[in-house]
Amino acid sequence: MFLQPKKIKFKKVRKGKLVKLEFKSNVLKFGTIGLKAAESGIIHSRQIEACRQAMSRKIKKKGKIWIRIFPDIPITAKPISARMGKGKGALSHWGARVRGGTVLFEICGVQDPQITLDALRTGSAKLPIKTKVFK
Repeated sequence: MFLQPKKIKFKKVRKGKLVKLEFKSNVLKFGTIGLKAAESGIIHSRQIEACRQAMSRKIKKKGKIWIRIFPDIPITAKPISARMGKGKGALSHWGARVRGGTVLFEICGVQDPQITLDALRTGSAKLPIKTKVFK
């Protein structure tokens, strides 16, 4: 099941601007090693789920994975055949705005540190932004 909010106040929101860097959520809180965004962007809930599945397969479900981002932005899309105008499109999927420096995932409890590094690298391949593995 993909991540999405249970209840929302507004069905559609404006795009807004992506801020370049994050200075609040850029340190580890739960795990021993983490995956950090190197640039800003929007990550869809499907990409977060694909990343989580790939990492849990690599660590063979031994450790614990924390997802530090949540897709709370509704992203709309119009059909390809639709002409210009006639309002904003219907809800397509959910996304999370990510700034550069934000911690995306954290892992702990895996005995071999090389397996943890491989898992985070595999997970970063599923994401549309550049990432860094850090301790």
